Amino acid sequence: MRTEQEFVDGLHQRVDLLRSGTERAVAGALAPVGNGLQARIERDIQVYERSGLLAALDAVEGSLCFGRIDLTSGTVHHIGRIGIRDEDPATGERVPVLIDWRAPVARPFYLATGHTPLGLRRRRHLTCEGRTVTALHDEILDLGDTSRTGHEDPTGDAVLLAALDAARTGRMGDIVRTIQAGQDRVIRAPHQGVLVIEGGPGTGKTAVALHRAAYLLYEYRELLAKRAVLIVGPNPAFLGYIGEVLPALGETGVLLATVGELYPGVRATVTDTPRAAEVKGRAEMAGVLAAVVADRQALPDPAVLIEHDRDILRLDADLVRVARDRTRALGLPHNAAREHFEGHLLNTLTDLVAERIGTDPYDGSNLLDPSDLTQIRDELGADPEVHAVIDTLWPRLTPQRLLADFLADPTHLAPADAAAVRRTGGDWTTADVPLLDEAAELLGEDDRAARTEAERERLRRIAYAQGVLDVSYASRTYEFEDVDDEDSEVLGAHDVIDAERMAERHEEDDHRGAAERAAADRTWTFGHIIVDEAQELSAMAWRLLMRRSPTRSMTLVGDPAQTADEAGVGSWERILAPYVQDRWEHTVLGVNYRTPAEIMDAAARVVRAEHPGFEPPESVRSTGAHPWVRETTPEKLAATVGDAVAGALPDEGRLAVIAPRALHPELARSLPGVTAGAAPDLTRRVVLLDPRQSKGLEFDTVIVVEPGEYRTSDLYVAMTRATQSLGLVHTGHDPLSAAPAG
Repeated sequence: MRTEQEFVDGLHQRVDLLRSGTERAVAGALAPVGNGLQARIERDIQVYERSGLLAALDAVEGSLCFGRIDLTSGTVHHIGRIGIRDEDPATGERVPVLIDWRAPVARPFYLATGHTPLGLRRRRHLTCEGRTVTALHDEILDLGDTSRTGHEDPTGDAVLLAALDAARTGRMGDIVRTIQAGQDRVIRAPHQGVLVIEGGPGTGKTAVALHRAAYLLYEYRELLAKRAVLIVGPNPAFLGYIGEVLPALGETGVLLATVGELYPGVRATVTDTPRAAEVKGRAEMAGVLAAVVADRQALPDPAVLIEHDRDILRLDADLVRVARDRTRALGLPHNAAREHFEGHLLNTLTDLVAERIGTDPYDGSNLLDPSDLTQIRDELGADPEVHAVIDTLWPRLTPQRLLADFLADPTHLAPADAAAVRRTGGDWTTADVPLLDEAAELLGEDDRAARTEAERERLRRIAYAQGVLDVSYASRTYEFEDVDDEDSEVLGAHDVIDAERMAERHEEDDHRGAAERAAADRTWTFGHIIVDEAQELSAMAWRLLMRRSPTRSMTLVGDPAQTADEAGVGSWERILAPYVQDRWEHTVLGVNYRTPAEIMDAAARVVRAEHPGFEPPESVRSTGAHPWVRETTPEKLAATVGDAVAGALPDEGRLAVIAPRALHPELARSLPGVTAGAAPDLTRRVVLLDPRQSKGLEFDTVIVVEPGEYRTSDLYVAMTRATQSLGLVHTGHDPLSAAPAG
């Protein structure tokens, strides 16, 4: 124990030195700099890079080193959350003193067995509290080795079981110390293409996906640091729950978001009815929105009359249809195509004017030359009345305005579907966000004004650069008048660079991290995307995500048996066939680490009442505590739940009350100090959730209220959130008594 403590002390001393040096570097970089653009750019880069390193060092403070492998060759490696090097006093070279868990040399720590030792003599688990080593567990892998340390773990399961039995904190912890061989193979799978990780409750699929993100960022850092990794979760509570896992593994640059947060400038704050969400999530909504956009490319009815130069120009539907058809043939988004529609319409109006004023009355020829026609076209292009007509026939549209107008009058939908989604005003919903994204694709941008401003700014920079070069040229005699060698030639800036190239070199760069830039850019494409509870996403949500991943580098995590959202696609085949056909890999995690066998058996019985062939994942542990059931009356429900919470609250850890949303106000009044709402504080001792909110979360104790009101999939999710004990409170329907035994 003392030897390992001395080693851990040395590691932390090294980290402390790195941290203090990094802090000084950040403070120095933040000091005032000159007005030069290059100096500011260098400062921003240094601050960004050093701040990221500082965040990583702070995040891995707890349990920095957690393992050791002793090779039969005599070599010893310590394994930790990050890699640390130090200078070898004998050679002066920088050598590893702590191996990053993701490095190939660390892999035997997770894969070696007595049957296949992979060159290991012994595997050691270090348990630390802060900087103090509190326990050692050794596994002897070389059966011929008779040496003993006194820390042997006969089964090799002590560390895993201790982690599973530990009280929950309201935040997901990493599993880096206890990754099992099957999980390791999934974590290190090649990142190209789509990988589906399927697993029932408690199989660790979310933890595996997060560790996979950390592995990919380690293995493909140069690529993914530029493109970023996106992790999509089902709700804000879930993202808060998993938010500390990647920082604890030394990764701080990943973007975590719900689908409702993937349209910059819009945040979904309300929830649709299940029926409305289902309608909005259908794949055919893409065609509906395309038809809505086409409707806004109008034909005049009746004809439009434009007064120009004391004459009246008549634009009828046939003339506009020609301009519209020619524009549509280009296949451009609506706003981007407006410039072309405007050009066609100006040409049409120019022809009308030319026919009026330039036609020879004798032979019908046109007497106007090209310069006359150009002048007429320019005059029409500057006419506000003409632009007002163009705005009516081919208006500039924003996704928000288009979708708001559609929801107020849901054309192209069947009456029942239109009634389900119709609304006027109000906040955006999660199901709206994929529709906004689809609308943005259909509309594009009319970027002429932006292009004009960018060109004006470019010319300004060139003019400034030219002024700098002129000063350099004018100063050349005075700069070099003290040079003795008459034949020497000293080059100035004016000799080696022109104004345009100099201006390009000094363009302002964007030094935000990739994840930060991605969050603000709807068109950003990610290096890799991980989707948790993937079975819940609608077809329209998948269209949004696939646009963010043109390379189709994705990890999808979920369990079709837990599909609860009516808009959810559910089947992996239905999700992926439109995008990658059958070119995807599928792996199943079949071991339940979280849920005790007694609770898992009860949850499986509930599912089998509807799906007789259902087989749950196999639990690795049993607590002997079977789920309890308590019946009450509607009038006493809140009080009964309050009493149950008071009696079941663990000395340590967290308790969740999972109940239908309609009961939350009444239940909250009977649960002092409870946290609830759209984004509850999961670190509090008692939390009140609805079944959908509880997806992906875990608690020491769970009390499910009115289970008879849940869909089977929702009840299955709610019952399997517990790591120690489960209770059900109802006012008339006990799903366990109605479920078949065995």
